[in-house]
Amino acid sequence: MDGYMRITILIALILLLHSGKIASAQKVEIDIRPDAIHVTEGKDSVLTFQTGEKSLNGAYTRANYIHPLYTLDGQVLTEDFPPDHLHQRGIFWAWHQLYIGDKRIGDGWEIVDFSWEVISAKVVGDTADARTIRTEVLWKSPQWTVQNGNEKAVVRETTHITVYPEEESYRKIDFKISLLALEKGMRIGGSEDDKGYGGFSARIRLDDRMVFTGPDGKVNPQNLPVEARGWIDISGPVGKGGAMAGLSILSHPDNPGYPNPWILRSSGSMQNAVYPHPGAIPVPLSDMKPTTLRYRLIIHHGDQHTLDISEIHADFSKTR
Repeated sequence: MDGYMRITILIALILLLHSGKIASAQKVEIDIRPDAIHVTEGKDSVLTFQTGEKSLNGAYTRANYIHPLYTLDGQVLTEDFPPDHLHQRGIFWAWHQLYIGDKRIGDGWEIVDFSWEVISAKVVGDTADARTIRTEVLWKSPQWTVQNGNEKAVVRETTHITVYPEEESYRKIDFKISLLALEKGMRIGGSEDDKGYGGFSARIRLDDRMVFTGPDGKVNPQNLPVEARGWIDISGPVGKGGAMAGLSILSHPDNPGYPNPWILRSSGSMQNAVYPHPGAIPVPLSDMKPTTLRYRLIIHHGDQHTLDISEIHADFSKTR
């Protein structure tokens, strides 16, 4: 190979690296500890998944959620124990109505008569491109016990969280949440009002300059659910030094009830891909075949125009 060709190849490689076409040499790393799982890439923190219980002076005890989740420039994006809704937490999935038959056994959304026991957490499917965390979680309630008074698990949740390396301006994080009833007649539902909130949610820092966008353009948060086919982006000056940054939530077309309606809030609350809907009617969970919900988060620099979210959603829609 002559010198001219070597220089040509070197220049091409530099251009590819600059354009983000070649993956970073840094690898996503996962550190599993007794009470939490920490995910990093190089020197950058990506997220922490809370496996052990956390509380606020013994109240609002929660586990099985992500906080903190970081922007690409290292700012904490999520909130935990926010003063306006102390039960809300980072990236979480929970339901207001929990029934076995006609007996209401708790409220996983507001964390009343409900707890999560993470019985297993490990790394699976380790590849050069992504790392996947697999957790096994038992849902329990003091309203459902065996004869000696010990709480009996009512649902087994198996969740896969796949964290991808950072690309040119964004990072993908995939969720696959499978719910298997351990008791016949198990049902879950959203809030018992016209909002119907419940399911996959994100409690993130908000600014009064945040912009909400869906596939058809700008979306205005309302008190009741709004429609947006497949995804919602929330962007604003929440990056380092007030730089523009954002979070996109993508719902997989295979999800039951797709396309999800959305509960969106411009201040003082979470963002929710609603399932089931209408929320006043709980839906059954099978004790034979899990109910599976899949979502993708996109953490990105800039505003909603920085990347083609519809194209990323189309790519996500092809995954099985």
